[in-house]
Amino acid sequence: MSSSDFAEAERPGPGEVTATVIVAAPAERVFTALTDWSRQGEWIPFTKVRVLSGDGGEGSQIEAVTQVGPASLRDLMRVVKVDPPFEVRVVHYGKVLRGPGVLRCTQLGTNRTQVVWHEWFHLPAGPAGRVAWPLLWPGSKAGLTGALRRFARLVESGRLA
Repeated sequence: MSSSDFAEAERPGPGEVTATVIVAAPAERVFTALTDWSRQGEWIPFTKVRVLSGDGGEGSQIEAVTQVGPASLRDLMRVVKVDPPFEVRVVHYGKVLRGPGVLRCTQLGTNRTQVVWHEWFHLPAGPAGRVAWPLLWPGSKAGLTGALRRFARLVESGRLA
């Protein structure tokens, strides 16, 4: 990928979606679980995640493959910022999913952490993508919210981090 292609993917796209959850655990534990890339498939449905290069920190390249039946979507990401236990930023730079994303942890008390997952995707198919986005957005939000709820249950039960 050229540096100009990556710079384009870094800019926020119009396909904005946000999900949030409160996890009954300290921020350090929540952040550790969020950034355990290879275990994200335990809470993101139909998805397998692996580190392609690096140690999972800044500069690492991550691949997430979501497969439902014969349909498959490959999501390539570069980790661009890690600020434990508060924030991790990525840039999606694949053929379909492109744009920045962030996972933020905010400690609300000794054992309560708010997690916010925010994505700004570029919409494929030009004007048709912009027209379709209002129809796709509720499913995207529901998917992110469901994944975060599953994540919270796994952390709270001690099965993650």
